[in-house]
Amino acid sequence: MIKALRHGGAQLGFMTALFTDRAEAGRWLAEKLAVRHLGEVIVYALPRGGAPVAFEIAEALNAPLDLALVRKIGAPGQPELAVAAVVDGDDPRMVVNEEVMRVTGATPRYLACEKAKELIEIERRRRLYFGHRARPDPKGKTAIIVDDGLATGATARAAIQGLRAQGAARVILAVPVAPPDTAATMREEVDELVCLAEPTPFWGVGRFYADFHQLDDQEVLDLLARAATFGGTT
Repeated sequence: MIKALRHGGAQLGFMTALFTDRAEAGRWLAEKLAVRHLGEVIVYALPRGGAPVAFEIAEALNAPLDLALVRKIGAPGQPELAVAAVVDGDDPRMVVNEEVMRVTGATPRYLACEKAKELIEIERRRRLYFGHRARPDPKGKTAIIVDDGLATGATARAAIQGLRAQGAARVILAVPVAPPDTAATMREEVDELVCLAEPTPFWGVGRFYADFHQLDDQEVLDLLARAATFGGTT
């Protein structure tokens, strides 16, 4: 499957990477989305990793680029394993993975404390990325949520719930790669899932990129600035 998707892909450890970098993955997703009749669209990146992927889609569709400010809550002692996720909003929503919570021993008190910490970070990012600028309103529109890949799907699920609460008429999740079980679950959560590859075994999102560097805030700000004219005024 990997070789069929990316001919002559960059060697990464013991396997072949599906994508050179996030921008390439975004261009491939854009090709899939461009042939659909989507109506009025807003593209939402899950920062930071989803921003370069979403930028390519927003550019190809000439659609506004926004951010879905969601923060993963890692399991106790396993920060990369999502036990929950919290999304920005007037009434911040938290999506909990009950199975991970049970297996890792995360308590309701732990989740409440971590939620409070992540809401502080969400507020910091909102002020940094947007200041006092108006953001597009998803009500009645198609929201395309974009990340660089799925693992458990917790952050994407929180973003989906947040955008539905804001009145999005249709929610599409677009990701380059996801494990088959997560992809199957997420198809039940959205109007459409666009996923380029569902490899088995799944080694974690980063293993499928030759360049999977950690993005910083400035890279996200630069992408938002470059996308400022996409879609005209909303």
